[in-house]
Amino acid sequence: MADPSTYRPAVGSIPESPGVYRFRDPNGRVIYVGKAKSLRQRLNSYFADVAGLHPRTRQMVTTASSVEWTVVGTEVEALQLEYNWIKEFDPRFNVRYRDDKSYPSLAVTLNEEYPRLQVMRGPKKKGVRYFGPYAHAWAIRETLDTLTRVFPARTCSTGVFKRAGQIGRPCLLGYIGKCAAPCVGRVSAEEHRGIVDDFCDFMAGRTDAMIRRLEREMAEAAQAMEYEKAARLRDDIGALKRAMEKQAVVLGDGTDADVVAFAQDDLEAAVQVFHVRGGRVRGQRGWIIDKVEEVTTGELVEQFLLQVYGGVDEQTGSGEAGEAVPREVLVPELPDDADVYVELLEELRGGRVSLRVPQRGDKRSLMETVERNAKEAFARHRVKRSSDLTARSLALSELQEALELPDAPLRIECMDISHVQGTNVVASMVVFEDGLAKKSDYRRFSVTEGTDDTSAMAEVVRRRFARHLKEEADRRDEQGLAAEEGRPRRFAYPPNLLVVDGGAPQVAAAARSLEELGIVDVAVCGLAKRMEEVWLPGESDPVILPRTSEALYLLQRVRDEAHRFAITYHRQKRSTGMLVSLLDDVPGLGEARRKALMKQFGSLKRLRAATVEELMAVPGIGRRTAEAVQSAVAEPVRGAQDAPPEVATSLSPPGPAEQAGPRAGSGDTAEVGRVAS
Repeated sequence: MADPSTYRPAVGSIPESPGVYRFRDPNGRVIYVGKAKSLRQRLNSYFADVAGLHPRTRQMVTTASSVEWTVVGTEVEALQLEYNWIKEFDPRFNVRYRDDKSYPSLAVTLNEEYPRLQVMRGPKKKGVRYFGPYAHAWAIRETLDTLTRVFPARTCSTGVFKRAGQIGRPCLLGYIGKCAAPCVGRVSAEEHRGIVDDFCDFMAGRTDAMIRRLEREMAEAAQAMEYEKAARLRDDIGALKRAMEKQAVVLGDGTDADVVAFAQDDLEAAVQVFHVRGGRVRGQRGWIIDKVEEVTTGELVEQFLLQVYGGVDEQTGSGEAGEAVPREVLVPELPDDADVYVELLEELRGGRVSLRVPQRGDKRSLMETVERNAKEAFARHRVKRSSDLTARSLALSELQEALELPDAPLRIECMDISHVQGTNVVASMVVFEDGLAKKSDYRRFSVTEGTDDTSAMAEVVRRRFARHLKEEADRRDEQGLAAEEGRPRRFAYPPNLLVVDGGAPQVAAAARSLEELGIVDVAVCGLAKRMEEVWLPGESDPVILPRTSEALYLLQRVRDEAHRFAITYHRQKRSTGMLVSLLDDVPGLGEARRKALMKQFGSLKRLRAATVEELMAVPGIGRRTAEAVQSAVAEPVRGAQDAPPEVATSLSPPGPAEQAGPRAGSGDTAEVGRVAS
């Protein structure tokens, strides 16, 4: 690990001009590329106080061994140079774009004498015009099948085209009128290119002019009594309209825009873009981004504009990623230097470009739709990654190596604590086997002694493993069946690895509980959410797993699932506790009748909606008591978080301390100790 002071440039040697800088490691590899309005101000920020830097930035400057810069004339030039260097060097500490899948596009090979319409994937080529991308290749073929009756352009491969010319007979498409057959000279190269140009105009959104022209020709043919020609033109118009109907109108003003949205966590982000041309969604594209440093949404927008639109080809108007710059780019958050990026986009497009955040109306609604698609794409990516056997095996082996475990942790248990200012403390335990959630083994606890995270964690770990020791003594066979009850045991199997949500204090508390019980064959670690650091008992420094490692990804999934399960139980408990508190002052309503009401209705909402007759149906509840209950629950109430700790504790519903239940939660990810009412 290098000391940044050893390669810090001499005072006053860094210019104040705009420019681009590169950090290199001891082997000379570029590890980070950045731009700055003022090189001196930006670079000095890296060397002022290394201890005060963000940990990811600190890792970068301590990995590097030298820094160099290039002065440019304007900020736009800095953006272009930054893009070229990122493309050339692929620095490990810069945001990296990769497609979440290979999207096909409808390509028109304008660089050929006889342009071809085809499905194309992969890197974009010069001289080829692209439409899309589409979600599926069959959607492109369906579009071509509809439109080639109107625009009979070539769709065959080079080999088929040459062979048809050699034998003097066109292919089947030429005979049925879906190709103008330039291979056998039915049309000249110029005439065929005119057909292709009309096709490109239609795909680019100039549909109304095309349909008006065909309608005019159809009317002229009918007036001249050329009824077969008029009928053919009528069918062509119908085909064009059917093709247009498949692309829903989302913006009534005919806007050309790209709508961009993100879904992200600490390690990755999913990007979704809807390409709207002529008010219609013409294509959709998605990326998955590796976040190797902490970036804001505005900085993600910067990287999107730079990497997707940067390096636009002058002939095709498309960037390196194949995206032409539209008149309007709608984003969830503007970057800090929005004016500079607008200037860059206008230079690439050769015209005015609007970069803004939609606030209301159709464009805001469309942005929300794109955001939902981004979240779904991100969820699919995470599920795909978690379900992949190779990735899961790699994650377990990486955990074994990083934590120095004797065996791969085939069974992992994770515990999390949830409370509001020390009241209504609950805990969750989730189980992962072979890298996948085993919901039948999930458990939840109502904490009775601990009022903070560490004491609650110690109590829950002690209770869980004390129960395991007791059931281990009674075990009848390897299946973990209790002989006297004939049902699966609740804590029959110990984990290979116990994960706690938290840092060194929580890990130490869990380790003490295991030590008190004499358990030495269960490894313990903690995952601190802020920096995703892995803490081990007795260690002063955390274990830092690579940001892209499958091991860290597995630990995050386990931790997040435990947090979700704890939050779900906490909300249920608070709701039930509130119901009990409302019924405490109802005259004539004892503990047995309160339990009966809770069992019958279950929630405050259902109890408030109940009629007097429905309340009287509960055993022991008469009309007077039912009316008193209705009056009590109808009054405004304070939230559980307003009650003092001793009251909140006394309102906890009766029941066993541990409750089994693989219940699906809402996916809430609120912070522990900060649960909203």
